[in-house]
Amino acid sequence: MKTETVKGFRDYSGEEALKRAKVREIIEETFKLYGFEPAETPIIEYEEFVKGENLNDEAVSDTFKLEDRGKRKLALRYEFTFQLKRLMKNKKLPYKRYQIGPVFRDEPVSSTRFRQFIQCDPDIIGSTIKDEAEILKIASEILNKLNIKFTININNKRLLNEILDEQKIKEKDKEQIIREIDKLDKQPENEVKQNLKKYNAEKIIALFKKPRSFFKKYKSFSEIEELEKYCKLYNVKINFQPSLARGLSYYNRTVFEIKTKEMKETILGGGSYMFNNIQCTGYAMGLDRLSLLAKIDSDKKKVLVISLNQDKKVIELAGKIRGLGVACSVYYGKPGKALEYANSLKIPFVVFVGQEEVKKGKVKVRDMKTGKEKLISKREIKEYLKIEKHKNIPNIQ
Repeated sequence: MKTETVKGFRDYSGEEALKRAKVREIIEETFKLYGFEPAETPIIEYEEFVKGENLNDEAVSDTFKLEDRGKRKLALRYEFTFQLKRLMKNKKLPYKRYQIGPVFRDEPVSSTRFRQFIQCDPDIIGSTIKDEAEILKIASEILNKLNIKFTININNKRLLNEILDEQKIKEKDKEQIIREIDKLDKQPENEVKQNLKKYNAEKIIALFKKPRSFFKKYKSFSEIEELEKYCKLYNVKINFQPSLARGLSYYNRTVFEIKTKEMKETILGGGSYMFNNIQCTGYAMGLDRLSLLAKIDSDKKKVLVISLNQDKKVIELAGKIRGLGVACSVYYGKPGKALEYANSLKIPFVVFVGQEEVKKGKVKVRDMKTGKEKLISKREIKEYLKIEKHKNIPNIQ
């Protein structure tokens, strides 16, 4: 029997899993701070619903297809956005929802590209350009909390279409040309130019290299300027990139991507779109890539309480430590083995409770980083662990 994971799928445990959980917590808390409410949707949907009207989009073509016992054609969700068509019905606008969970794509894998990955999406149903600025502020805030250096690139699909119209591009070719343009940061320019020649559209690449002032003649550029104005109010710096297209065809106005010098792939992408005749905006950020890039520590407030034949006292003490909001495990066994265990899990503090400590009404604490031990009263544990988040919780009695 094979026990290894399927290609493109991974297990996470230990420090890696703890870090991912911390990143997820930061993302979710930030979404909530801006008034977004959570939603959950099925992983499996009807294939017809998953595909929607965007049959030629790369992400759609990479869906995992299934069939149930009733021979119904089903598929794993490849993103969360399309499910909003169902969620948004009868909601008071603007409807601000976030969703965090696994999505699936049957595509080639790499060190930063998996077939199952955790996506984190905030979307605003019933949005304006002001909301686009807010949603970029949320992304900026999350990345700053994760200590990731980044650049926000923005463009406008209406502007792209204006440029294509000026170049006399046929309507039937526009979608494919935009897909080719979207490859400019992934493939050599000559390769993209060669592909555009099929549509007599290769001159567009030269236009994208024009100075910013060149684009002011297009009507849709005013939307770029308005977004810049509101982003400035949010203290968010954005970079106008006229060649930015985004791969999904449902985007109809602003599109944006966030890049970092530390990774070739995009770490966040999104834009504005129209569902059920309502203007919406949102983006997707991948937990997997953010966890690789994040420069944060998982929660250091962890304690191991070691019972030296004082099980009742230890269980009581561990319960009180958890009441302070601190992760606490109990170890029954020899101190040497207990310290090995604490080191293996990178637990920074160990508390010994033995007969001698109980007699004195104290506990012995050990800082695993320095190796220093100290005999303190139980009520001093809160101060010793430097618990600030739970200041209002009384000391252990």
